[in-house]
Amino acid sequence: MRRREFLAGSIAGAGSLLLATELTAAVKPVPVTFDPYERVPLGKTKIKVTRVGFGTGMRGGNRQSNQTRMGKEKFEALLRAAYEDGVRLFDAADLYGTHPYLAGALKKMPRKDYTLVSKIWWRRGGIPEKERPDAGVVVERFLKELDTDYIDLILLHCVASEKWPEELSSYMEVLARLKKKGLIRAHGVSCHSLAALQAAAREPWVDSVHARINAYGTKMDGPPEEVAPVLQRLHRAGKGVIGMKLIGEGEFRNSDEKRDESVRYVLGLGCVDAMVVGFEKADEFYDFAARVRKVPARQLKRRQS
Repeated sequence: MRRREFLAGSIAGAGSLLLATELTAAVKPVPVTFDPYERVPLGKTKIKVTRVGFGTGMRGGNRQSNQTRMGKEKFEALLRAAYEDGVRLFDAADLYGTHPYLAGALKKMPRKDYTLVSKIWWRRGGIPEKERPDAGVVVERFLKELDTDYIDLILLHCVASEKWPEELSSYMEVLARLKKKGLIRAHGVSCHSLAALQAAAREPWVDSVHARINAYGTKMDGPPEEVAPVLQRLHRAGKGVIGMKLIGEGEFRNSDEKRDESVRYVLGLGCVDAMVVGFEKADEFYDFAARVRKVPARQLKRRQS
């Protein structure tokens, strides 16, 4: 072979190899199905959460829940089992009385390894005290109860009025200051009406929202076809979206078909960052995770140009 032909062939071969490398980099394979414990961004909050989280407020009220009624030993063992399985998102509230249990179960775990969410009960009734101190006093107590230096996400619990941004402005101002101090990383609301959810989509203060969503409209703020577009607006606005009531507050427990369809539907929306479920047995989070793993994800992920 002449030297010129040899060099031309070598250059062509190198070009083909380079092109193949670029194509491989441009098309990155991703898991065929969803991973329940993948860390995903919570909107634009800079917080990452596992796709599946542990809700601690099943039948919650007056600082009790089905989980606290198990007793300290059983509940903390359940929380640890969830952590060992891969759960890193734990959802609490003053209403549920679950802060001390989370502190006990997670005290030996690296704090940066998990996400804590809690909620301020600002309404009348619901908790033993009649007084409703400002958010600064409440969060200071939460920090002590959870035995932590910061809380990842604080929500105003159970907002239902479309005027909640006006009615709860004093809480919002204090939470914004606490966020600047680093005592909380993000703030938002847990919505219990479609009007409140729509208001959250318009409100710049909102970093993240807890919203009731499943395939059947059970225990939701409206039918899925009305709720889902609002969740999509929240997502487009960069707000975190955490779905709750995926099992219809336990109503789908005895239906494999409904549990599968609800998980498939919510993941398919593409706007729900994470899902919290009030697990009461280890078998329940094993089962839920298995159903998430059955849902097909996109086959290919193309590199952003």
